[in-house]
Amino acid sequence: MSITDISPWLRRWPQAVRPGATALDLACGSGRHLRHLAAAGMKVTGVDRDEVAVAPLRGIAEIVVADIEGKAWPLEGRTFDLVLVTNYLWRPLLPRIVAAVAPGGWLVYETFADGQQTIGRPARPDFLLQPGELLDLCRSELRVIGYEDGYEGGSGQSVVNGRYVQRVAAVRPAGEAGIYQRHMLD
Repeated sequence: MSITDISPWLRRWPQAVRPGATALDLACGSGRHLRHLAAAGMKVTGVDRDEVAVAPLRGIAEIVVADIEGKAWPLEGRTFDLVLVTNYLWRPLLPRIVAAVAPGGWLVYETFADGQQTIGRPARPDFLLQPGELLDLCRSELRVIGYEDGYEGGSGQSVVNGRYVQRVAAVRPAGEAGIYQRHMLD
């Protein structure tokens, strides 16, 4: 795994990846981000329904095999310093995802957005964020540090390797009123 395999959006927020902190990689798949977070010294929990895909990850992280779309939320009452979601959307879980962000913790979320159906998969509206949807998700409980919604990749009108994407980086406030955390933008 090279650093180029890691989401540029996750790399954009290095202060969210802190040694000793806890991280949740939701729908972690074969673990490209989970491995990166564990190598950075984080205590990582990975959740996915594919037991075969996550089997090699058991030695480096807590692995929870669960059908989070059809069964009970397996992390009830747990919070994490970083909640990471990439290329995954199941709207009924969105409130639980936000609730899993600990005080002072980060939500780093990116997935496909409306428009993707015009160039490829996923194409079902159930799996495409609507304009501003991640902003609306975060607005009441988290402070949005960064947000993007648009088309990336390809060149000009080419759709090769391009995609419509929406992403947010947000923090749950921690501490007392008048105490400000510094969330670096570069």
